Amino acid sequence: MSASPTPASASAPALDHKPMNAFQWGAVIVCMVINMVDGFDVLVTAFAAKSISAEWALNGSQLGLLLSAGLMGMAGGSLFIAPWADRVGRRPMILGCLTLSGIGMLLSAMAHTPLELGALRVLTGLGVGGILACSNVIASEYASLRWRGLAVTLQSTGYALGSALGGALAVWLIEQHGWRSIFLFGGAATLAVALLVLARLPESMDFLLTRRPADALRRINTLNAALGLPALAALPPRVAATGPQGSRLAQLLGPTLRRPTLLVWLSFFTVMFGFYFVMSWTPKLLSASGLTGPQGVTAGVLLSLGGILGAALLGLLAARLPLKRVLAGFLVITALLLSVFVSSSHPLAMSYALAFLIGAFANGSVAGLYAIGPVVYPAQVRATGLGLGIGIGRLGAIVSPLVAGALIDQHWLPTQLYLGYGLAFAVAAVIVLMHRLSSDAAPAGAPAMKASAAH
Repeated sequence: MSASPTPASASAPALDHKPMNAFQWGAVIVCMVINMVDGFDVLVTAFAAKSISAEWALNGSQLGLLLSAGLMGMAGGSLFIAPWADRVGRRPMILGCLTLSGIGMLLSAMAHTPLELGALRVLTGLGVGGILACSNVIASEYASLRWRGLAVTLQSTGYALGSALGGALAVWLIEQHGWRSIFLFGGAATLAVALLVLARLPESMDFLLTRRPADALRRINTLNAALGLPALAALPPRVAATGPQGSRLAQLLGPTLRRPTLLVWLSFFTVMFGFYFVMSWTPKLLSASGLTGPQGVTAGVLLSLGGILGAALLGLLAARLPLKRVLAGFLVITALLLSVFVSSSHPLAMSYALAFLIGAFANGSVAGLYAIGPVVYPAQVRATGLGLGIGIGRLGAIVSPLVAGALIDQHWLPTQLYLGYGLAFAVAAVIVLMHRLSSDAAPAGAPAMKASAAH
């Protein structure tokens, strides 16, 4: 800590223009590991779907409901748990939710009926849903202006990494120990991540400056020392709130934030509607299209591996080009790839290549949404705004497998399903282009990107 404290001044804005140090990148990496929990958890049921369906003789609609159960919990967590992070802090919320989701995963391995498993998937989802808004916000707040878009999309690669590793492990674990073993592994891994957060993840600087808990000055100066900033002699004066007051929801739907909030909700809903169909149903649908079960799972893993590249690529492009244009391009390319994905005329290598590319652009699209969210909201409603956006997106994710299951029972072909869901990505591209970001006239990493809700 600096030996001579400086006069009171806001510390968080000082991060905007200084080079990022190891402590800041470390916070981003921890958030990336947190996101791996989401990737593994969402895909764990998809990879186990064939074994679970065989054990309990589930039809398409029943399996679709089971695939949606975890997403229902995630929607609830994002809508009703994540907003509390603006009151109690991002870090405590992440710790509590990781504990909840870890316990839910462990108990899922002991389920005896589809109903029990579905209920436990909802419980697990509540924890995961409460985590994501907080980790995205922390990654954004600890990044400098130049690297903010990359930092948020980089931590989003954790989703793809978690699902890729989960898929690879699922193949081996299911063959050796049955489908329950992957839930045991997931629960243990989630609780291990909670210990990592306890040891290495800092609290949000913006939260400390706006909410000001009793020991805020000490905690801010501890963070300043790690960030290479001078210590404060006292807390800075409070910045007068602007815009609508009252509940956080009232602020989000007030005149200043109503338009960006509604666009964030629509963007998340349409993208998640298409994305979770692709990630949840691809292994089973490819098997139904002529591939073997292991080949279908391999394609699912390639979707996730492609996502690691896609999220990083979007972040790099967003540091040089307007974010919403990059994101719209990713969405359009995803729609085009889905229209030709499932075809009996493709050789196996071509199917694998298309799966990898779809994973890259679809996961990159989700990463771009997470990058837009923190840009449009001020600190006092940032976790609430992003949490509600993710929650609305989860509603689309819930509906998606249910619709797919019902259409499969109506004898829709895989080619028809992928073409229909590709339209969702095309519609999302139009919605994204309607956003008015402060970075529209400059690269997403440029200084203008910091402005909150400049609409």
